[in-house]
Formats: sequence, C-alpha cells, structure tokens
Amino acid sequence: MTLFSLLFFLIASFSVSSVSCNPQENNFLVKNRIVGGDEVDISEVPWQVALQNNGNHFCGGSIISEKYVVTAAHCTDEILLENIATQVGSSFKQSSGQIVGVKNIYQHPNYISSTNDFDISILELESPLEFGSEISPVSLPSSDKVWEVGTSAFVTGWGLTSEDGSTSSQLRGATVHIISKSDCIVAYDQNLITSRMLCADNPKRGKDACQGDSGGPMVVGDVLAGIVSWGEGCARPDAPGVYTDVAVLRDFIKENTGI
Repeated sequence: MTLFSLLFFLIASFSVSSVSCNPQENNFLVKNRIVGGDEVDISEVPWQVALQNNGNHFCGGSIISEKYVVTAAHCTDEILLENIATQVGSSFKQSSGQIVGVKNIYQHPNYISSTNDFDISILELESPLEFGSEISPVSLPSSDKVWEVGTSAFVTGWGLTSEDGSTSSQLRGATVHIISKSDCIVAYDQNLITSRMLCADNPKRGKDACQGDSGGPMVVGDVLAGIVSWGEGCARPDAPGVYTDVAVLRDFIKENTGI
C-alpha cells in the first residue's frame, strides 16, 4: 500500500490505502479513492473539502468550524504551507466553489509516516468561511465515543474510481460498515493496526476509498467518525479501509482549535 493523497472517492466496500503527497516507506499503504460509489452533491456533505497543492487536487478534508479543517497528516507531511489551499462549496474538484488559503498547519507531533499512526492534521484557514447550504461544519464525536461493529458509515471524495482507474471530477460517496479491531488485525497485522485507527469495509459490494480520497471524511450521520487514511489496494476482498479514529484523537483537535 502507499499513502493516500486524498479522501476516498466515496466508499461502499471499503479497503483503503493511505495516499499522501509524499511516498511512504511502507508499501503496504496504498489507496484513497472512492470505488463503487455514487455521485454526491456537495449539499449532502457540505463539510467536504478538496485540498490543492499548487492548484492540483491531492487530498480531502472536513470543515469543523469557520476557521478550521481536519485532514490526514500524511496529506500535510513535508508540504509547503504556501502551496496548499482549500476548495469548499463545490461538487467538482478544481471547478467553482471557493478557494481559501491556509494560515497554519497543526500536524500531530506523534505522526509516523511509515505506519500512518496518529494520521491527523488541522488546517487553520486564512479567512473565515461563510456557512450556507453548501458550506457547513461536520459534527465531532466525544472523546469516549466507541462505534459499534456493523455501524453504517459514509465516505466521500474525488479519488480513483477503481484501483487502476482514474479520478473523478464529480464528488462521489459510498457506504461502508465499521468492523472489529480484531478482524482488521487479521486482515493486516497486529503491529500495523493501532488504537488510533478505525476500520470499515463493504466487501460484498466492492466499495471503498482509494487514492485521492485521503484526508476526507467517513461520517456516521453528520458526525465525523473517521479520516481516510490507508489500506491495501482499493475495494479488495479481505482488505478493509483503515481510518483515523477521530474520537480517540478528539483531545488533539480541542487543544489546537478550542472546539
């Protein structure tokens, strides 16, 4: 797998690999696009953000307030602050919507690029967002929230629509289901799956996130349960998608944003 570059393309049978803007040492982390999903209008997921590096889409993110966006640390690792911008309020990447620059990047200090542990970053925007039907924050879980196995979640992004395919200009999404930590360990390795990770898949329907979906949201209702992080391939059998568990790292968000 290789690190994601952006939130999944909307997962429904989730097996994700992390895709960052920089290749990682661990070749077991390779995907981040929505495979097997459907087109989604931004008004359905108004917290969805597209991240651009020098004007080119590379990752996803989630609006959590008028000033802050949450994404994956592998999306911001080693990136130049002056090169990154956010696109909000649009169903199409690099088209329409509003472009807002980034003032500061707060990457988790314990982030490990080789394993994608602590895979979370917070972007402080240069100017506050004006909320409306197409731009609105996602809710955050409490720090003690534990998602039950089988919980249905929704992942969105502009990533690859198949493991060897192309990205989509239209936002896409897919339904996945949270699986147990033990099942995720069986799929990968006990040393790769940590307490900061949450796994989900939809093996019967071939839906998952993929390259280009990294950093994007996996929500349960309107609550941000996970951040697209990594996985082996895209929508492969017995290879669930791995997400950053937002609840576990909730204190990091509060310490840096006050939210």
